[in-house]
Amino acid sequence: MSDDVTDWFDRALEGEDDGDGSESEPDAADLEDDDANDRLDDTDKAVRDDRSESLASGDGDRARPEDDQRDPQGDAFSVADEPPSPIDDDSARNRTPDADDAADGDSLFEEDFGSALQDIEASEPAAVGDDGDAAADLEGFDDLDFVLGSDEPDFDEELDSELPRIDLGIDGLDQMIQGGVPERSLLVAMGGAGTGKTTFGLQFITHALERDERAVFITLEESRDRVINSATEKGYAFDEYVADGQLAVVDVDPIEMANSLASIRNELPALVEEFGASRLVLDSVSLLEMMYEDRAKRRNEIYDFARSLKGAGVTALLTSEASSETAYASRYGIVEYLTDAVFVLQYIRPDDFRETRMAIEIQKIRDANHSREKKPYEITSEGISVYQQANLF
Repeated sequence: MSDDVTDWFDRALEGEDDGDGSESEPDAADLEDDDANDRLDDTDKAVRDDRSESLASGDGDRARPEDDQRDPQGDAFSVADEPPSPIDDDSARNRTPDADDAADGDSLFEEDFGSALQDIEASEPAAVGDDGDAAADLEGFDDLDFVLGSDEPDFDEELDSELPRIDLGIDGLDQMIQGGVPERSLLVAMGGAGTGKTTFGLQFITHALERDERAVFITLEESRDRVINSATEKGYAFDEYVADGQLAVVDVDPIEMANSLASIRNELPALVEEFGASRLVLDSVSLLEMMYEDRAKRRNEIYDFARSLKGAGVTALLTSEASSETAYASRYGIVEYLTDAVFVLQYIRPDDFRETRMAIEIQKIRDANHSREKKPYEITSEGISVYQQANLF
């Protein structure tokens, strides 16, 4: 063993027994502990003697201020008479700075906790009222879309938004959207066969035409004449709008569109701007998706086409078939993620086989408050009418 190691052991053993049974001399800390314990014993004895004298003189029946507090054995003591507890070296090193340190400028905080907590105490929320009025207790929560306990959205206050917004043109549905849909949004109406997706698009276009705006209707399912005649039958003067150059109805073969989609999406923004259209409808995007067998290619093509529509500067509406498994997903599960707003049209068939009803629901609208309730609607000779104040049973 080297000399360095031997010296290290010698230094480490200096405070232990010397091996002959004699104890090492007590250090200063041990002496301080013994003195503190002696002071505790003397103080405790003085308190007990004082209490015995009081009982002997008859003063023990009278309550004294220093008797307000008692130790577990029943002995009286006062805070002022309580002896200081001994503090060892470890507790002294770990001691938290107190008020005296703060006065001396040694505090870890520039201000005391009392001052720091004043603002917090002043801002504590008020307790719920005894009358149980939840509406009164929620005053100030302006971001709530609905009044508690009500089935209708609270749209009484005017929407504070700088985004320009438009109405869809469908009675009852517009009342379910606060302020309207943001302009230049990409929308989709999803539903099964016969739920009114094409009618939804016709009304959407007509609302703009009646306000002297221009619009484009692209159909992949029907011929141009069939679309114009169907709209005219419902009371929408598409024939007149087409004759006046206010409306462009374009029928495109889905195969041709899929083959030339790259050129279409490149030219579409310029064509829409040249025509001056504010709204556009594509009926239906499902036929276009069907043209791509490869899933990755389908998603990429539809994504690029949706992006070109958003860049065209119009508010565009796509119609899409719903999935056979759920009404809340499109046939290929793509467009609902690429669009800014999703409207779900579906059949409601009761268990008792009564009359089948149709219901509409707003699944999402970006940058808009809207009702999330499912509301019944009908398709009449005048188009879709949503019964906003009715509930489904």
